[in-house]
Amino acid sequence: MASAVGDTNRTSVQVPHLQRDGPPISQRTPFPSFLATLGMTRSPGSLTFSPMSKILAAVMPKPDAPVELREFPEPELEKGSALMEVELSEVCGTDVYLREGRLAGVPYPIIPGHVSVGRLAKIRGTLLDVDGKPFAEGDRITFLDVHKTCNACYHCLVAKATTRCPHRKVYGITYGTEDGLTGGWSQMLYLKPDTRCIRLGDVDFETYMAGGCALPTSLHAVERAEVSIGDTVLVLGSGPVGLSCIIFARMCGALKVLCIGAPDKKLETAKIIGADAILNFQSPDGPNAADWVLEQTNGRGADVTIEATGAPIAVVQAMRYTRDAGRVVIVGQYTDHGEIAFNPHVDLNKSHLDVRGCWGSDFSHFYRGAEIMKDADRSKPWSLMKLDRYPLARAEEALNDVAAGRIVKALIDPKQ
Repeated sequence: MASAVGDTNRTSVQVPHLQRDGPPISQRTPFPSFLATLGMTRSPGSLTFSPMSKILAAVMPKPDAPVELREFPEPELEKGSALMEVELSEVCGTDVYLREGRLAGVPYPIIPGHVSVGRLAKIRGTLLDVDGKPFAEGDRITFLDVHKTCNACYHCLVAKATTRCPHRKVYGITYGTEDGLTGGWSQMLYLKPDTRCIRLGDVDFETYMAGGCALPTSLHAVERAEVSIGDTVLVLGSGPVGLSCIIFARMCGALKVLCIGAPDKKLETAKIIGADAILNFQSPDGPNAADWVLEQTNGRGADVTIEATGAPIAVVQAMRYTRDAGRVVIVGQYTDHGEIAFNPHVDLNKSHLDVRGCWGSDFSHFYRGAEIMKDADRSKPWSLMKLDRYPLARAEEALNDVAAGRIVKALIDPKQ
């Protein structure tokens, strides 16, 4: 890719014919050729943008409907907005729930992909980073997917809980196609005014997206858990959030990290990135999970347990697997999967537990996650994860693979 920068002899490549079913739209093309399909050229240190007719995106039309490929016109930029050329987006559990219609307030049809990385292709006006430095076209970035936090309501100003701001919008979730190219499952993404962008510098895009939306969410969860040096931390769940929780728990000084999850492929990843012991709760020949935790913790239970499963029963298990006077953080219950019973005397009060919920993330979590990814040593565990890439035309397949737990992490690559 680097050797092609500044090549003035390339020829334009026409946008492939739109197909809603069948094979991928195109095979992977060299970066300059891909830019040509978008009406762009690259010269040393910059991108040059010329108007394009259509932009391809994968659209979720409504719950329980197949993902469609659609064409969109190039957006007119407002002052303070930008157009980002998408390098990679992701398919996470939230996207599966979006397809199932489990989230309220979703303005279908939508372009999913709430966390993405790419290059700024076009800026109208001035776009500043957190240090007050202006962004330039060609900069490698990610951005806070939460938008329109008001900084004027009770939750923002008094409770100091911006993740509960009633005015907040989320790219790829509560912005629909009527709002423009507002999801990462697209060749280009429209960054509305006041979107908080974060520089990635030389960070490897794929390594960053190995964390993806789980990166700030897990950072928030481990922060809420107040993991201390020497703690034994139990993580329930071996999906992307659980895996990043393992890494952050280690980073905070946990002496021992345990993980209960499934299937084996994800648990093997948990072991690679830092879990000391793993248990597949689906294994018919495995030990009882409660007994296993006691065996691993000298009969006491974990100092800290982080639930990252999405299953209501795991909330009760998290309390029961934690030592007396320990700490429990619930981060996996992003959608309503129903009620679950527990004994408040035995499971909570007599155990003197500190139980905390954890909803979403804010700019500080995104920013610190990006800074961690700039450190080669600290970001290494994410580089060890097995990732699977899918073109826009195979977004439905990616959703199915994530829903079935067949892969560790699915990325959407609009260039394929």
